Amino acid sequence: MSRSLGYTWQLRQIMSAHGLWKTSDLGPLLAERGVVLSAAQVYRLAAKVPERLSLRTLAALCDIFDCTPNDLIEVGAASPAPKPDSDVVVELAKVGRPRRARVNRDQR
Repeated sequence: MSRSLGYTWQLRQIMSAHGLWKTSDLGPLLAERGVVLSAAQVYRLAAKVPERLSLRTLAALCDIFDCTPNDLIEVGAASPAPKPDSDVVVELAKVGRPRRARVNRDQR
């Protein structure tokens, strides 16, 4: 059985710990260190978990926040995805049925 690894991206938490709340404030700090990203790229870097990250960008982030890569990336085993219960039967009479939509033809 192969072991699947996972990680969490901690940039948002590190930004807030340093009083940096807006991703638009991060762009100029990166540019000072030679990493020029568009506003959308900076937003994705902070708001989402990156699948790829250049070492230059990682080094710039470590320099900006005076941290190590271990502070930005928390590595651990990925939790297995929950398997759907195929034996579960939903009784619609108990949970309710959707209501049929009424269309008023007079209000066109």
